[in-house]
Amino acid sequence: MSINSVPSQPARSMRLSIPAAIAVFGVALAAANVYLLVKTNRLNSEIRDLRSALKTELNVAQRDNMNLNAANARQLQALQHQLEEEGARAAQAATQAGSAAKKYSEQLAKKISEEQRKQMENQMQLQQEHHRMLTSQLGEMRQNATDTSTQISGLAGDVSTVKTDVTQTRSDLEKTIHELRSVRGDMGLQSGLIATNARELAALKALGDRDYFEFQLAKTKAPQKIGDVAMQLKKSDWQRNRYTIELLADDKKVEKKDRNVNEPVQFYVTRVKQPYEIVVNEVRNDRIIGYLSAPKMRMSR
Repeated sequence: MSINSVPSQPARSMRLSIPAAIAVFGVALAAANVYLLVKTNRLNSEIRDLRSALKTELNVAQRDNMNLNAANARQLQALQHQLEEEGARAAQAATQAGSAAKKYSEQLAKKISEEQRKQMENQMQLQQEHHRMLTSQLGEMRQNATDTSTQISGLAGDVSTVKTDVTQTRSDLEKTIHELRSVRGDMGLQSGLIATNARELAALKALGDRDYFEFQLAKTKAPQKIGDVAMQLKKSDWQRNRYTIELLADDKKVEKKDRNVNEPVQFYVTRVKQPYEIVVNEVRNDRIIGYLSAPKMRMSR
């Protein structure tokens, strides 16, 4: 790439692409809405799964109770049958051992009553355990529902905050762009918009029309690479806000002497129709601070 002292073609006016910047914030807002929808669907799915599991456990508990009742009934029927048989044998021996048969019958009746009591206690204990388990699971489900509601409320607040931030950022960007100015560069060409501070430079970057490379160029023995050109600070006069630099491209050097702060320093590079621009915002005793503005469409070096 080579530097030409005279432009090969008139520099074209740069167009602002504010919608591109706004689209970026719109994408951020859409992403927040998608995240909220995915989170809500996932929480609803978890609640449905918990309800299904709870219903299954209730069915199992009812089946276990039915089986227990059936087993108890069979055992009681067997005991009653045994009682009847023992009673018949006792009746046959009543004349011989009436008192013994009566005592045995009473003991058997007591045994049956005790067995019935134990079975009832076991059944009540089993029901109480199922009740405690179901109560605990219902409590967890209610807590999960409360947590879900809280999370949804928080996400809704986050989305509202994002909308507010997007609106404020868009307003600040538009205001900053209106404050930017265009001046003539050192080659007599009307420059694009120039930035005099970090806020204005951020607005230019958001437009996306050109590439911007910030630099702090100190006095060194060799040129320093900034973007795709090399620059060397030769002189800096902080009292007069003036500086002198030497530009290097394609092994050719061009000196820009006694340039002012915030003055667009323009130069052309081979096969690039629009000019490069250097804007220095601050001159110090041993360095300069600013940025290099380069066209988007250019050949790589």
